[in-house]
Amino acid sequence: MKACVQPNGDPLRRRFRVLTRRCCVTPAFRPIPVALLSGDLLTDKIAIVTGAGRGIGEGIARKLSEEGATVVCADVNEADAGNVASSLAHGAIGARLDVSNSGACDALVNDVQARFNRLDVLVNNAGINRDAMLHKMTDEQWQQVIAVDLSGVFFMTRAASRLMRAAGRGRIVNISSASWMGNIGQANYAAAKAGVVGLSRTAAKELARSQVTVNAICPGFIDTQMTRGIPDTIREQQVAKIPLGRMGQPADVAAVVAFLASDEAGYVTGEVINVGGGYVL
Repeated sequence: MKACVQPNGDPLRRRFRVLTRRCCVTPAFRPIPVALLSGDLLTDKIAIVTGAGRGIGEGIARKLSEEGATVVCADVNEADAGNVASSLAHGAIGARLDVSNSGACDALVNDVQARFNRLDVLVNNAGINRDAMLHKMTDEQWQQVIAVDLSGVFFMTRAASRLMRAAGRGRIVNISSASWMGNIGQANYAAAKAGVVGLSRTAAKELARSQVTVNAICPGFIDTQMTRGIPDTIREQQVAKIPLGRMGQPADVAAVVAFLASDEAGYVTGEVINVGGGYVL
């Protein structure tokens, strides 16, 4: 068989050899870091994941543990948090946490500092929804969602930032939602998740000088216990809007979180990353 030949007469295989050599010396062609392939992105890191008892939060906790982190699984349901933690490696622990309580947030972070002498990663995932049309939404429905989905992120970020600033390093990943851009029946949820985006970008600017990165992830339509309760017809309509043609899995979100939480993402901050199969295109 004849070798493929470039117009200048050089065999294509020679071009491949040149490209291989360039991979070793040219920044644009640097090989993928070994850590990205070996499952040890977060070895010896200490991480808190809120809302870790189920759904996306559970998926994130499992992924961080798989990558070597010791995970503090925090959830308002202590039993769920404990069940997830008991199934993880690296000394994971479960903790009850109501993120809408600022004192409880401070106490958890202080407990982690006392136990491990540091906090490397915070993932703010805890969230609820109380859907209703705007004209029917009650004060309680509004306030409950804002308290958990926005104030909770602020309370935990504030508490963690104190430790991370002093340490001169840290990773904060906030879970927002594709709904931050507005969604019928979710005035409270959309407002809270839009607030998470603004909070994340502001925190990124303030904490950059301390080498603490802050990023937000906006999941699209993810297959969780909550979305499984949606009527089939509505689920089918939502999936039809996704260019990749399927619902996302918690693992899809968790993979991005693990990268942002790692040392490999040290030059990524203030970003808002959609993980929705093209849902918002």
